Amino acid sequence: MNRNRKRILVVDDEPKIVEVVTSYLEKSGYAVRGVFSGKEAYESFEREKPSLVILDWMLPDTTGEEICRTLRQKSDVPIIMLTAKVEEEDILHGLQIGADDYVTKPFSPRQLVARVEAVLRRTEGDSSPVLSFRRGELIVDMDGYDVLLNGCPAGLTPNEFKIVGALARHPNKVFTREELIAIVSGDDFNGFDRVIDTHIKNIRQKIETDTRNPEYILTVHGVGYKFGGD
Repeated sequence: MNRNRKRILVVDDEPKIVEVVTSYLEKSGYAVRGVFSGKEAYESFEREKPSLVILDWMLPDTTGEEICRTLRQKSDVPIIMLTAKVEEEDILHGLQIGADDYVTKPFSPRQLVARVEAVLRRTEGDSSPVLSFRRGELIVDMDGYDVLLNGCPAGLTPNEFKIVGALARHPNKVFTREELIAIVSGDDFNGFDRVIDTHIKNIRQKIETDTRNPEYILTVHGVGYKFGGD
């Protein structure tokens, strides 16, 4: 496992789910370990020290509830529960025992990746408050909630700043529209994902010298966007 990337532990007794989730997470830049039982989960957790755990509620040798309780006694690692249970009481119970988020089956793997991003942002915060690109041409001030282009404020809206901030923290990492929606609006957004395209268009007008040939906010056709600043 590559230890230069954030590590995700996926625990589910359905191999197909582990395979699909692992594939999507790895494409998003994470190092992933997939296991199929509680015993493997405990062993892998101690060995790998993951940044986040995706945990199925029902396992062959124990329950996700029991694993969650045990991990919470020794660690504050973020935990996302996977379950087929959809009753509000079940969801609340999962959160009460220490889970950070709760995803019901069946689920979209891309939305799960967005949930992972959101939980990690909430629990880890920003490690680099001021980001500089192209020898200071573009400054992204995370603490000041501001973007400067050649020393002048770019005049981004709050949602535009959220997008730029997320992209700038991970240069060359491709973000899907769903991930950017989660960054801007959280998990309650019910609109069309093309609203992100409108935000990107407005951002480019404010920070790009040539909007037809952008240097910072780059389109990855069929997938989403990435930050290309050096």
